[in-house]
Amino acid sequence: MKPTLLILAAGMGSRYGGLKQVDALGPDGEALIEYSIYDAIRAGFGKVVFVIRESIEDVFRQKIGDTFADKIDVRYAFQELDTPIAGITEFPEREKPWGTAHAVLVAREQIQEPFAVINADDYYGINSFQTMADFLRTDCSPTNYAMVAYRLGNTLSDAGHVNRGVCSMDEHGYLTTVVERHKIQRTAEGITFEDADEKGTLTEDDLVSMNFWGFHPNVFDYLREDFIQFVHDNRDQPRAEFYIPLLVNRLIQEDKVKLSVLSTDARWYGVTYQEDKPMVQEAFRKLTADGHYPQPLWA
Repeated sequence: MKPTLLILAAGMGSRYGGLKQVDALGPDGEALIEYSIYDAIRAGFGKVVFVIRESIEDVFRQKIGDTFADKIDVRYAFQELDTPIAGITEFPEREKPWGTAHAVLVAREQIQEPFAVINADDYYGINSFQTMADFLRTDCSPTNYAMVAYRLGNTLSDAGHVNRGVCSMDEHGYLTTVVERHKIQRTAEGITFEDADEKGTLTEDDLVSMNFWGFHPNVFDYLREDFIQFVHDNRDQPRAEFYIPLLVNRLIQEDKVKLSVLSTDARWYGVTYQEDKPMVQEAFRKLTADGHYPQPLWA
C-alpha cells in the first residue's frame, strides 16, 4: 500500500502577511507546496490530503489541487474552530485555530494507511521525501513512528527570528523529547533563543523538527483522546494550541511508541516573512536550472 501525504494548509501566515500557501515562488509561478507534491509523487506516495479552511477552498482547489489531480489522488479535510470531534459536545470560544495536532485529527476519515505530515509553506528537500516514503513502506508500525530532523543552521531566516522544536535522541537514534524554542536567530553571541522563562544558545548542528512526521494510522486514536483532554483543560485559554510534539512527547514518555529520527543535511526553505521571498525564489530558480525539477513543474 502506498503511503499518504497529509499537508497542513489551514493557517494564514500572520507574520508573512497573506495566503502564502498559494504564493508564486517557482520560475513559472509555482507555489512552494507544489514542489512537495512533486517530490512526494516521485518518492511513491499515492494520495495527498490537504487540511484547509472552508473559506479558502475555491481558491485553493483552483490554484493548487486541480493542478495535479490527474497525477495523484487528491482529497480535502477542513479545520474549523468547531470541527466535530467524537467525544466533544461543545467547544469553548476561540481566538485562533486549535493547532497542528488538531489539524491532523480532522483528516481521520481520509486516511487508513501509514502517512507523512508536512506544512504547506515549507520546502523539505527531495531526498527527505524518499527517506520518509521508505520508512512508511517498510518500518512504520503501531509502535514505531518517525520524523525528519534538520540541522538548525539549515532552517534559519535572515529576515527575523523563528521558532523551532529542538530534538534530543537516545543512543539508538530514537527521539526522547522535542522542546519548542522561541525567537531563534543568529546574533553576535551565536544562535540564540528566548523563551518566556529562559534564554540560551544553540548550535548550527542541533537537530530540529520542521513538522515532517511519519505516523501509523493508529495515531488518530491517541490524537482524539488527547484532544478531548486538551479542550477540557484549556476552556479558559482561548489561545492555547494543541501541537503535534505535545502528543509525541507523551507517547514516548509512556513508552507507547518509539520515534525514529531520520536526520538530513537538506536545506529547508520557507517564507516566514515577506523578506524571505526573493531568496526562496532564487533557490527554486537554481534547483530548476540544475535539473532537479522540470520547467514548468507540471510539464
